[in-house]
Amino acid sequence: MLRTLDLRNRAGGDRDYRDLLPRAEFDVDAAVEVVRPICDAVRDHGEHALREYSERFDHVVPERFRVPAEALGRALNELDPELRAAFETSITRRRTVSQAERGETSVEVELAPGAHVGQRMIPVGRVGLYVPGGLAPLASSVIMNVVPAQVAGVGSLALASPPQREFGGLPHPNILALCALLGIDEVYAVGGAQAVAMFAHGVPGLCPRVDLITGPGNIYVVAAKRLLKGLVGIDSEAGTTEIGILADDSADPVFVAADLVSQAEHDPNAAAVLVTDSEPLVAAVAAELDRQVPASKHADRIRTALTGPQSAVIMVADLEQGLDVINAYAAEHLELQVRDAAGVAGRIRNAGAIFVGSYSPVSLGDYSAGSTHVLPTGGCACHSSGLNVKSFLRAVHVIDYDADALAAIGHGVELFAEAEDLPAHAAAITARLDRVADRRGTGRPGTGADA
Repeated sequence: MLRTLDLRNRAGGDRDYRDLLPRAEFDVDAAVEVVRPICDAVRDHGEHALREYSERFDHVVPERFRVPAEALGRALNELDPELRAAFETSITRRRTVSQAERGETSVEVELAPGAHVGQRMIPVGRVGLYVPGGLAPLASSVIMNVVPAQVAGVGSLALASPPQREFGGLPHPNILALCALLGIDEVYAVGGAQAVAMFAHGVPGLCPRVDLITGPGNIYVVAAKRLLKGLVGIDSEAGTTEIGILADDSADPVFVAADLVSQAEHDPNAAAVLVTDSEPLVAAVAAELDRQVPASKHADRIRTALTGPQSAVIMVADLEQGLDVINAYAAEHLELQVRDAAGVAGRIRNAGAIFVGSYSPVSLGDYSAGSTHVLPTGGCACHSSGLNVKSFLRAVHVIDYDADALAAIGHGVELFAEAEDLPAHAAAITARLDRVADRRGTGRPGTGADA
């Protein structure tokens, strides 16, 4: 079911492998031109445009785009008690990890007497959170977006998720129940690019504009985020999900196959990549896929993903080459099903999240591990991080020098500014140094004062 790419006779470091590895097609540039008129229409026509696109894309127009408080309460009251307990466990664990992520809120350094530079971590003022509702209503994304934003101290949170025809134009009840459980009362039954545009531009009388938009979505959601980036901040341009598994002959083929299937279930374009030096494992995994896929509820979707060009078994000569290949792939989700998995984890440089050993599957991270599941895709894990508390914080330096501290370093600053041919920059320093000299009744401090 998975094609095989044999790299055993190909030597090289991780950068040499990047162009050889399978990737999902994700043409955001083309999608930007599709969503541009949608975003412009929401900007110019507000709720009228939202109604038009809701009918066109979601095939239902909500009675009200903002979900009423009674609908949120009803969804929570009707939530299955066992499912509610599972939600609460996930929330507790994600909140515990988030509180640890936040760390110090401010620092201050004294560079010299009277010379202080500090850093404050200031929460974003207002955030728009997007929760997909297409092939799967990702209620778990409510937790992954809301909890770290709350821990960061964001003062205003709004959430949007597509209206569902089978639920009378409201988002999925599980999404609403989680919003109620987390105390989020500003919820909109708006999906797709139009939700991103609503957050970015604001809609008079309905939704004030936000400062930052976070959350996963399809290619049109991603394209809208790219188009409107700058007007608002965004978390990332996350594409279709992907799993990379580095495995040796100690791996359990039942587990490996189950994990490949679990991520392929997300989307026909989902990527599933197994990197191994064990031919017997490949044969055993193939047999397991033949058994597990037909028994799955979404077999057709899974089969399409596993047989697509974005998925493959990659044969390597040994673990060392496997590490180069997996670092080159920079998987959104990376599983290590190898001997000494914890030791190998320390050698991973590029991954959105690392799942160590046979009993830390990606599905655990998708829901209740305590980690984030909003992660960089498409190789972006080599330079980007998953959504976390710091995604909702801005680092602001606070510079506080007194007159003597400025005098001690000012001449050097003047020289620096003159060297860049910015004399007005130097003059702003000179005016102050002259004032200090006048106050002291001395001449201008010279280079000796800077030493």
